[in-house]
Amino acid sequence: MEDGPYKYIRDGTGKVSRVIRIGTRKSQLARIQTDSVADKLKELYPDIHLEIIGMSTTGDKILDTALSKIGEKSLFTKELENALERNEVDLVVHSLKDLPTTLPPGFTIGAVLKRENPHDAVVLHPKNVGKTLDTLPENSVIGTSSLRRAAQLKKRFPHLEFKDIRGNLNTRLKKLDEKADFAAIILAAAGLKRMGWENRISQILEPEDCMYAVGQGALAVEVRARDADILEMVSVLHDSDTVLRCIAERAFLRQLEGGCSVPVAVHTEVKDCQVRMLYLTGAVYSLDGSDSLKETMQTSIAAADKSLEDVDERVQRVGVTATKVSGEAQDRAERLGIDLANLLLSKGAKEILTVAKQLNDAR
Repeated sequence: MEDGPYKYIRDGTGKVSRVIRIGTRKSQLARIQTDSVADKLKELYPDIHLEIIGMSTTGDKILDTALSKIGEKSLFTKELENALERNEVDLVVHSLKDLPTTLPPGFTIGAVLKRENPHDAVVLHPKNVGKTLDTLPENSVIGTSSLRRAAQLKKRFPHLEFKDIRGNLNTRLKKLDEKADFAAIILAAAGLKRMGWENRISQILEPEDCMYAVGQGALAVEVRARDADILEMVSVLHDSDTVLRCIAERAFLRQLEGGCSVPVAVHTEVKDCQVRMLYLTGAVYSLDGSDSLKETMQTSIAAADKSLEDVDERVQRVGVTATKVSGEAQDRAERLGIDLANLLLSKGAKEILTVAKQLNDAR
């Protein structure tokens, strides 16, 4: 049954319940991620009916061009957001790192789930088993389509060469294994883990080798901002430490005005000292990694007791609505990201990023 924008279903006993439609990309990883969110919702709300609707996005269709060259920030999200706007789906599951730091009007991130390992991983060609990036032979070719990964790794491992590799996880692994073009490829550890391919990870890159992308390893649930009931329903999925880390990271990126086409990297940690502290390290790089700026700042995220009562439903911070996380802590996390970006900008980050963008556009 359809009633306005909503869809309902009647079970055998005549009981009517609303069908919650979840939009997702069609790739295997996207489906696994969406199913994991659906399972959590089913656990929390046994009576709801969920329907999963798969869609292809621009990013899934353009497979022969480096992502940074396409220059569109919403490559993997636009089609899903269109469906959300047309009420064809009620919520959409994304990898948070695919979501621009400014969402289109009318949308919000209603949940950021507990983060999987956010680091990058090295997956070796079978013939190189047992080696690391350090011990691979001179001029070995490493596949990555990320400017951020390439910039950091070129500087750290000058004996290696880096080439673009596109496609979803399955495609990239196939390209690695079936041809002799690449000695290794760099992928997000989180995706490999979710696919059940942890055994392919030969090395996890620590922050000193390669810091990660903003939001990497976290799943986000995007909803219509006006849908109070759906927003309330998904808000229980929020993991407060992940929310605060990702708000800081996204605020940092937004203040720098970085997107897919510039090398920006982060590392965040929540530490319990006398008070809970959020640490943010952020960096910008030239394309070859020779020029870089990197700084760390921290803030207290200990919440005053009353602040939970004061969270305004309508307040979004870098696209995130988190009504069950202290508003004061969220404000501090956002401020931390902005302050760190301003510190880097005062040291010349804008120039580094402008040159990186121009060089990338000219490639």
